[in-house]
Amino acid sequence: MPIEIDHSGKNVVVTGAGAGIGRSIASLFAQAGANVAVLDKRADKAQETVELLAALNQGSSFSVVGDAREEKQVERMFDESSEKLGGIDVAVNNIGMLGPEGTASLLEMDEKKWRDVIEQNLLVTALSMKSEAKHMSESGRGVIINVSSGETTRPSPFLAGYGAAKAGINHLTQTAAVEFGPMGIRVLAIAPGTTLTETVVDFFDDDRISAIQQSNPLRRMSDIEDLGHLSVFLASDLAQNITGQLFLADAGAHLSRERPPSV
Repeated sequence: MPIEIDHSGKNVVVTGAGAGIGRSIASLFAQAGANVAVLDKRADKAQETVELLAALNQGSSFSVVGDAREEKQVERMFDESSEKLGGIDVAVNNIGMLGPEGTASLLEMDEKKWRDVIEQNLLVTALSMKSEAKHMSESGRGVIINVSSGETTRPSPFLAGYGAAKAGINHLTQTAAVEFGPMGIRVLAIAPGTTLTETVVDFFDDDRISAIQQSNPLRRMSDIEDLGHLSVFLASDLAQNITGQLFLADAGAHLSRERPPSV
């Protein structure tokens, strides 16, 4: 008998869903029947995602715009999402980026650079989880999925700030799994390898992409749908006994002794 994952009637919030991996995660939850709140600080990008989800003719969707680095805005966004959805069953925290100065050696990482990369990764995740858990505790159930990075599994020259901030998310995930578990909330982390987003396609030439593909066991780059498929599974009852874990969808890059070309 085939096993199908059906999230019909579930209420899902995806942060950073205006493009790339976040948009793909939102789309795959919608395809599984969920109602989806699209959170992003870019109103135009968030609306593009909502229109994409509406075309799927599955659950309902809408956008909520705000800056997740400010706690009051985070609280407002999740309050609005919960009110419109009728509660939050699943939250995927996808916000995270290098920032304008994120690619630097440790000797070049000054206080501003450190604050920037920590705010845009660890801080926004922590603030989001706080609001999500408050809403989920009202129903006594929920799943929080944090997007981490494969850079947390190995040394990351010129990406130390980003890797450290994402590694902080891994630890935060474990601690939250312990604290939130008695409330019926599962907390998980997922991590891609270098992913073929629009930004990567524009930034890397064909030779760089080929070198990255050849540096891992599966000889492929992560696709934007990889984390979406993983999220849909982990949020389902098929994974109801799993919490506090990091799941890598990186084509085995963490197993390879051969490092991909530096960004």
